[in-house]
Amino acid sequence: MTKWVYSFGGGKAEGRADMKNLLGGKGANLAEMSNLGIPVPPGFTISTEVCTYYYGNGETYPPSLKDEVMAALAQVEGDIGLKFGSTADPLLVSVRSGARASMPGMMDTILNLGLNDKSVEGLAKRSNDARFAYDSYRRFIQMYSNVVLGVDHHNFEEILDEVKEDKGVSLDTELDADDLKKVVAKYKDKVAEQLGKPFPQDVHEQLWGAVGAVFGSWMNQRAITYRRLHDIPAEWGTAVNVQSMVFGNMGSDCSTGVCFTRNPSTGENAFYGEFLVNAQGEDVVAGIRTPQQLTIAGKNAQSSDLPAMEECMPEVFKELNAIRHKLEAHYKDMQDMEFTVQQNRLWMLQTRTGKRTTNAALKIAVDMAREGLISRKDAIKRIDPASLDQLLHPTLDPKAPRKILGRGLPASPGAASGKVVFSADEAEDWVKNRKERVILVRIETSPEDIGGMHVSEGILTTRGGMTSHAAVVARGMGTPCVAGAGEIRVDYAAKTLKVAGQVVKEGETITLDGSTGEVFIGAVATIQPELTGDFGTLMEWVDTIRTLKVRANAETPLDAATARKFGAEGIGLCRTEHMFFDPKRIIAMREMILAETEKGRRAALAKLLPYQRQDFIELFEIMQGLPVTIRLLDPPLHEFLPNSEAEIAEVAKEAGVEPSVVKARNAALHENNPMLGHRGCRLGITYPEIYEMQARAIFEAAVHVSRDTGRTVVPEIMIPLVGAKRELDLMKASIDKEAEAVFAEQKYSVHYMVGTMIELPRAALLAGDIAQTGEFFSFGTNDLTQTTFGMSRDDSGPFLEVYRAKGIYEHDPFASLDQAGVGELIKIAAERGRATRPGLKLGICGEHGGDPASIHFCQGAGLDYVSCSPYRVPIARLAAAQAALGGSSSSGTA
Repeated sequence: MTKWVYSFGGGKAEGRADMKNLLGGKGANLAEMSNLGIPVPPGFTISTEVCTYYYGNGETYPPSLKDEVMAALAQVEGDIGLKFGSTADPLLVSVRSGARASMPGMMDTILNLGLNDKSVEGLAKRSNDARFAYDSYRRFIQMYSNVVLGVDHHNFEEILDEVKEDKGVSLDTELDADDLKKVVAKYKDKVAEQLGKPFPQDVHEQLWGAVGAVFGSWMNQRAITYRRLHDIPAEWGTAVNVQSMVFGNMGSDCSTGVCFTRNPSTGENAFYGEFLVNAQGEDVVAGIRTPQQLTIAGKNAQSSDLPAMEECMPEVFKELNAIRHKLEAHYKDMQDMEFTVQQNRLWMLQTRTGKRTTNAALKIAVDMAREGLISRKDAIKRIDPASLDQLLHPTLDPKAPRKILGRGLPASPGAASGKVVFSADEAEDWVKNRKERVILVRIETSPEDIGGMHVSEGILTTRGGMTSHAAVVARGMGTPCVAGAGEIRVDYAAKTLKVAGQVVKEGETITLDGSTGEVFIGAVATIQPELTGDFGTLMEWVDTIRTLKVRANAETPLDAATARKFGAEGIGLCRTEHMFFDPKRIIAMREMILAETEKGRRAALAKLLPYQRQDFIELFEIMQGLPVTIRLLDPPLHEFLPNSEAEIAEVAKEAGVEPSVVKARNAALHENNPMLGHRGCRLGITYPEIYEMQARAIFEAAVHVSRDTGRTVVPEIMIPLVGAKRELDLMKASIDKEAEAVFAEQKYSVHYMVGTMIELPRAALLAGDIAQTGEFFSFGTNDLTQTTFGMSRDDSGPFLEVYRAKGIYEHDPFASLDQAGVGELIKIAAERGRATRPGLKLGICGEHGGDPASIHFCQGAGLDYVSCSPYRVPIARLAAAQAALGGSSSSGTA
């Protein structure tokens, strides 16, 4: 019979850390801590399989679940000596979600469950603190009513504010027991008014309502959005953790907090965290009160006047610090922990692999490898390749002028400029419809803001600490964030923020420095990062592991130099058409297109030859003997012709023809489906003089650089859009003829290769024939995806999201390689091509060359290299190493 419920606590547990898929991350780690003898409040986990059953059976539970829950609840009662529903010694519980992948703040939690009008009196007598009891009850009513009953929390905030205003106080803690009794009565009246029935007093009804709400929240919009953004499958489901309550709000000898075994922003091996005296957990993460630091060092770093736990609770701090070391050594990774102190007794509520910035992830991985805690291979597996993107883009130029607006906490590093918006919906609208870069400014963020946070360049909040919702989510996204900028006043109605007499309106630009917590007026200049230190060390380790080469897609000297800086081992795709759009060249290009005879075309091409030759000289010099794959002209000619009347007149004047001639040529070249039209090798066959000019430019440049530098120059000439062997035969013969002519003229020769892009399904299927002529294949996965799916990359956006939502495609096939279809064609082409030519060099040069999942596929398919944009070269190097190691755990990275 299937077991649905697993107990933990009292130094023992039915689960373990490696049961994360069944118990969720939270439940598995609570069990593991219990087994390690760490103080964990007793409780039980309802497995993820119940969630799967729930959604697969009309939102009902397995028949035996209720009995298993009652038995587990009785065990908790025995462990803690309290009774669920008792009016004298009531057991209160928390009910929390726990998916196998961390989803901070996305699903629902209920605290203090088990209180009603009678048990609150029992709690007051047992604790000898009526204020604490009624504070717990009002918190429970508000949370349960919002999460389970659907009563908006603002109803309760208004009541609480009214009671404080009537008493003339500003803080919740200034309300006494009688005040809180009034709050509770008003809360219950509001629930009855909103729902037409009283707040539930039956504690078992409360429990099952909370369990259902947690399972229900797995499919709420913010959780769905978070899963989509982080590629978490819906079928994984969530577990539910029911755990006996411990209280951080019973007085000055109580507290609650969140901590990390190392600094999640910098990676420094220093205890890091925040806590609040006389508070419950949501007070810390909600950012309602200013948190205190755990350590004296942290207090000094934040210039805080509030005492650190190390000062005001030294014995508890010492125990917490020992647990920190024990858990990190056990899990061999940085841990994110939640704790509560009840009457000077420490309880651990959660541990999980901590979210961290990419800089911190690199430092932690490298440091742990040097400390001997993990191996270098483990360190490589720890880093999410995609997260390196955070390191590869500009930071604020320290020399740039700037005007400070305000300061907050450096919650997530990096620099960002953008136009101010004040809601998540506005952020999405401005980015999608106005094509603007935005900074989302909020008093505090909530899980409902996830969509707007994702599209924003940066996030600024006026409340909250380093462990607030905004900080945690921003770090996970790699988005710069400044939190807790308390001097800034946000007015949502007026759509302004104010500080020190300065007003910034919606749509005005500000700049955030998430590394210092500073906010500036206007845009601040940036500089490129220096990729040294831990990044350099990890990349050295990576390059000793990987077998797949990494090249770059580059056609300008800047791109080529950037690619070399990032460790590219050659150019895998030089798109020569990009070279013709320069203002000095486009006129000659248009003359060539407008020419009515071959002689006229050759005359125009002769003007382009010196430019092309110099382009290739620069690339060959920068690459210093590394291979350079040059794709001959690919797009249809109409792309080079003007469309506006002014441009048409200018081209006509330069060409010495009437504007009507240009318009007629435009009309003649117009294609209904240019992606599948007169392009690629079809141009070379109909106008061979174009490819002849390009080939001559390549060989003259190669001879020049090789003779001058003494280095080997390795041009690889690539013919696009080949679908038949005869096409490639004709093009290779033409190229060979140009090579012979140049080498004879220069009395100097270089080795070169002629190959093709495989970007048509027909080419993949006929790869055995094509390989008789082609010396290398480069898979143009952008077009191969388009031609395999029969779907335009530029026009598929509106329906692709619908397809993903309906489960037709798991991923956008233009972002991550479709391994079932496109991947199968690549495998067929590789196998058939190498059957004909055993040494056939194989690579990919579409955008998939920088996608980690696609790189794993390329490793398995036996390709020699991937080529990607210069800024993705480090990502590809790391992904290639992980592929060689057989996978990536990517634990804890941002």
